[in-house]
Amino acid sequence: MTLPIVRLPQDRAPAADSLAGRVILVTGAYGGLGREVSLAAARAGATVVVTGRRKRQLEQLYDLIVAEQLPEPVIHPLDMEAATPRDYETLADGLQQDLGRLDGIVHCAASFGGLTPIGMHKPDEWLRTLHVNVSAPFALTQACLALLGKAPDAAVVFVLDNPDLVNRAHWGAYGVSKGALERLVEILHQETDTTAIRTHALLPMPMRTALRHQAYFGEDPNTQPLPDAAAAAAVWLLGPQGMAARGAVLDLRPA
Repeated sequence: MTLPIVRLPQDRAPAADSLAGRVILVTGAYGGLGREVSLAAARAGATVVVTGRRKRQLEQLYDLIVAEQLPEPVIHPLDMEAATPRDYETLADGLQQDLGRLDGIVHCAASFGGLTPIGMHKPDEWLRTLHVNVSAPFALTQACLALLGKAPDAAVVFVLDNPDLVNRAHWGAYGVSKGALERLVEILHQETDTTAIRTHALLPMPMRTALRHQAYFGEDPNTQPLPDAAAAAAVWLLGPQGMAARGAVLDLRPA
């Protein structure tokens, strides 16, 4: 890992209302981490745009947010595997017309087909994983850059995975994609460092998600914490206090 590593300050202020008035886009919003990020951002005052390919699950997340009397979210079904650059442009145009702004993106969508040796990796699954995990976040971010640049303070958060694990044998396309995503963060940071757009990487601790269960199917999932802490860290990055972690990896793993 070549990006600088930062840690959450122990005396960080509570996140309540830290995103008030902001519009935050979350990909993979009904997944383990995406769902918690969407809820945490809404609880911090943001209008959350929830995306994913399953409309019914997005509607269930919408109902959860509304039931807490939080800012009403916006549902935008989006299949990161099948979406075209025009689809991303349409999303950005819709945000401009309907909400007038975009203050942050959290890229939670991820594709993982299981641990597979390179020699047995199906080429179509390899290409799909790299597309969903790297190419799609690039295309979505690129389409939204102009709108993000109009905000006084905007943040784009990319979610990494433990390099000590995914750099090993059998992690295949997923491991390669997370390495590529780190390079994307580094390059985008260098290109936006003098603008209002902040680029961040978030490295969560092990947590109870469907993706982890695929990799560690013999593990009792109850031994791992829920993604709440990672979601709270994403909210911290999205708010003005995240400036301290600009262009770096916010590492949540135990020191």
